[in-house]
Amino acid sequence: MVKNSFISVISQEENRGSAEFQIVSFTNRIRRLTSHLELHKKDYLSQRGLRKILGKRQRLLSYLSKKNRVCYKELINRLDIRESKTR
Repeated sequence: MVKNSFISVISQEENRGSAEFQIVSFTNRIRRLTSHLELHKKDYLSQRGLRKILGKRQRLLSYLSKKNRVCYKELINRLDIRESKTR
């Protein structure tokens, strides 16, 4: 998978505490939970966990967009996720 190779590239380049690495990590967990919930529709605890991770990723994306807009755009395109709506 292209996305897994991107995760390994980021983990080699940067430290694990950076916002970029955390966003990639949360995206990986979101995709895993989404596939789990397709099989187990009534797993409400996993649904709650997914919503919490989505919120954390959204806050990190908002922080990154304010801090470094170019890096934010590149990360959004590589991870193939939608850009957040601005208020």
